[in-house]
Amino acid sequence: MPNKQNLEIVDIFSSKFEKASGIYFTDYLGLSVKDITELRSKFTSYGVEFCVVKNKLAEISSKNAGFKELENILKGPTAIAFSYDDPTAPARILKEFKKNHELPVVKAFVFDGKVMDQSAFSAVANLPSREVLLTKFVSGLSSPMSKFASTLRSSMSGLLNVLNSIKETKSS
Repeated sequence: MPNKQNLEIVDIFSSKFEKASGIYFTDYLGLSVKDITELRSKFTSYGVEFCVVKNKLAEISSKNAGFKELENILKGPTAIAFSYDDPTAPARILKEFKKNHELPVVKAFVFDGKVMDQSAFSAVANLPSREVLLTKFVSGLSSPMSKFASTLRSSMSGLLNVLNSIKETKSS
C-alpha cells in the first residue's frame, strides 16, 4: 500500500505534467553540485521548474496526465524541467549550458503534448522565444500597412504637384 507522502508527490507531479507546455527529461548523473545549482538558477530565472523525483512516482504521475509512452524514458537518474509559459525555454537554456558542460544529456522531451526524442532537441533549441516570434509577427503585419500608406502619400503628393503646375501655368 502506498504511503501518504508518495500519494501527495504523485498528485503534485500529475498536475505539473498536465499544466506544463514543455517537459524535458535529462540525465544529470556526473554534474557537480555547483553545476546543478548554476543550471537550476538559470531555469528559475526563466520560470522553469527543475526537479528530481523517483522514476516510479514520475511514471505514475505522467500516466495520470495521459503520457503513457514515458516509461522507457524514466530509467536511471532523471531530472525533469517543467516549463509552463514558453515550451522552448528549457531547450534554449540546456543548449546554452551545454556549451560549457558535457552534461546534462536530454533523454526526451514533451513539446505541446507530443513526446519527442533527443534527435528533435536541436530543432526546438534553435527556435526563437515566444516574444521574438510575436515581435516578428507584428512587424510582418505592420509592414504592408506602412508601405500602403507610403504609396498613398506619394501618389497624393504627385497629384498635388501636377495640380499646382497646372494652376501656375493658367495664372501666368
